[in-house]
Amino acid sequence: MTDVLMPALSPTMEEGVLAKWLVKVGDTVKSGDVIAEIETDKATMEVEAVDEGVVEALLVAEGTEGVKVNAPIARLSGEGGAAAPPQPAAKTAPTASAPTAEPEKVAPPQSEAVPAAPVRAVTEGASRIAASPLARRLAAQKGIDLATVKGSGPHGRVIRRDLDAAAGAPASAMPTAASAGAAPARQVLSLEQMGIAPGSYDLTPLDMMRKVVARRMTESFRDVPHFPLSIDIEIDTLLTARVAINAALEASGVKVSVNDLVIKAAAMALKAVPDANASYSPEGIARHHHADVAVAVAIDGGLITPIIRSAETKGVSAIAVEMKDLAARARARKLKPEEFQGGTFSVSNLGMFGIKSFASIINEPQGAILSVGAGEKRPVARGDVLAIATVMSVTLTCDHRVVDGAIGARWLQVFKGMIDNPVIMLA
Repeated sequence: MTDVLMPALSPTMEEGVLAKWLVKVGDTVKSGDVIAEIETDKATMEVEAVDEGVVEALLVAEGTEGVKVNAPIARLSGEGGAAAPPQPAAKTAPTASAPTAEPEKVAPPQSEAVPAAPVRAVTEGASRIAASPLARRLAAQKGIDLATVKGSGPHGRVIRRDLDAAAGAPASAMPTAASAGAAPARQVLSLEQMGIAPGSYDLTPLDMMRKVVARRMTESFRDVPHFPLSIDIEIDTLLTARVAINAALEASGVKVSVNDLVIKAAAMALKAVPDANASYSPEGIARHHHADVAVAVAIDGGLITPIIRSAETKGVSAIAVEMKDLAARARARKLKPEEFQGGTFSVSNLGMFGIKSFASIINEPQGAILSVGAGEKRPVARGDVLAIATVMSVTLTCDHRVVDGAIGARWLQVFKGMIDNPVIMLA
């Protein structure tokens, strides 16, 4: 008898919604078969079976919210064994209509996901190596043979930290509140305790995304020593270049936005000032090999940051095509975890909403985030003569542990130079 457990499909996931079962009681499943769809804080993803067997019971009903990671969601009998009589599915976690109290402080999750179910190191009579889905993806990306990696997970399962060790890289881990010297979490008061009369408002329960965003942003704003650096940039030359680029691309149907040009300029500035393309960790300062630029995209119920990988190597038309695809799939909650986790720098643009300037909260473990305001006509001084130019205000929020004032200022100078003279980044 084997219990199928609620998997952690991302490092930030603590609970999820069991959106849909793709099997029923009595079905025979094999390792790798897709058995369910799970809604996480960021996306809807398919869950694969790890073990073989016959579905004896579905322990959690479709649509159940708040299913905790590692909670049993189904039960398999031995492969080829008779299934038990069908049992009604029972909810193992509260739904949105009956929320339970959230813990006041949760330690940041470790970088490795909790395995979906106990597994054997090698299946009987076969050569399949037991490994988490994340470990399999990383092994394929890094060209590592899983057979050569010793697993440290349950029952010898290969997990992410094993691949980090095999590749000679330190396993990524966020410091806990205790190790960071954080103060105890403050007491959270109810609205009534703060003077809001019962019945005077409508309450919308928090979904997974809102809960995770609230927790992570609170931790980042409180625990990361951050500061803003702001500059104004004239963008008339950039706008002229954009018109010329789109005219040249008209036949292909590709349209480059100002944000696409900002992403490219940011990536090239990160390569020119590598100290800004860095992350703080308890083991040291990690300077990244590529500029993986995460771009904030507003979606229903929250925010997600799909990533343009190695953006410094891509042309602006390629960035435009990729960004359009990522944004569309983000809004449909169809992104894969590797498409929105692990960026080295973020860009948040509210210029299209008329926001003149703002400062964003750092998306850990990134060392900085760029906030982009609207381009607007403003008076500027040309020597002793007053002129009119299109000016865009940007603010770089920096993690002072890794990107200090001098590094941030150098990065902004390089970024401004590329926006002032776009030929530099288009050459």
